[in-house]
Amino acid sequence: MTNQEIRTLPPDEKVRIMAAIWEDMRDHYDEAPISQEVIDLLKDRQARINRGEAQLLDWDKVKFAIGRG
Repeated sequence: MTNQEIRTLPPDEKVRIMAAIWEDMRDHYDEAPISQEVIDLLKDRQARINRGEAQLLDWDKVKFAIGRG
């Protein structure tokens, strides 16, 4: 599927495709390459949590709060 074809899809179809891709990636996350930039970002976020500067949120509660749950 080309970028132009994707642009012509209705929003609900785009969301359905994205959800399917994310689910597939979740099942194969250990096969995906991770760049040093992403590793550094994750380490920084973990450090912020450890210092008490950020908190983890439950995804189901977040989805419900924004009206998607």
